[in-house]
Amino acid sequence: MRVNKFPTYAKQIWWIATIAPTLRYSGVLLGVNIKFYGKPIISLFKNSVIQIGNASTICSSSFYTALGVNHPTVIRTLREGACIVIGDHTGISGGSICSALSVKIGHRCLIGANVTISDSDFHPSRSKERRYTTNQDAIASSPVEIGDNVFIGANSIILKGVTIGENSVIGAGSVVTKSIPSNCVVAGNPARVIKLLD
Repeated sequence: MRVNKFPTYAKQIWWIATIAPTLRYSGVLLGVNIKFYGKPIISLFKNSVIQIGNASTICSSSFYTALGVNHPTVIRTLREGACIVIGDHTGISGGSICSALSVKIGHRCLIGANVTISDSDFHPSRSKERRYTTNQDAIASSPVEIGDNVFIGANSIILKGVTIGENSVIGAGSVVTKSIPSNCVVAGNPARVIKLLD
């Protein structure tokens, strides 16, 4: 069966023509040659920063990724002063990236389907404050930094305070609670080093 690819190309042109200008107008810093597949959810809190590097790919449609995505890619700053920086040539498929302080992702990273990366616990740990709080300082937050050439497998969760060294691989479904060195493979819950890379 022959598939007519024209509708696909037309959609890509439409997404690029509409999404990028809208995001730039909203204050999101976009590099050049960024590809959007489907419409992401990108929310910029006042006086915060979201920056997406050159030639990056943001996939929010199951039609364009092998495993499919559970939801559109979500990139969201949560308060003033928060910062999300995504490097050049990085790909994200249906991921959720939220920052109350700082999330930095390097160049040439692969972020698999439905990955969650956050520098915040979102709610205080104290039970009396947990449900309703206006005190942002009661919510534990710590910056996340992901080095260049990191591959994060599908459905993994990267928690606050984590640094992942360059070239490392995070196995699918891992929960990363502590920092990971460069050039290694980790897996599990909590994630542990299972292999060193040359």
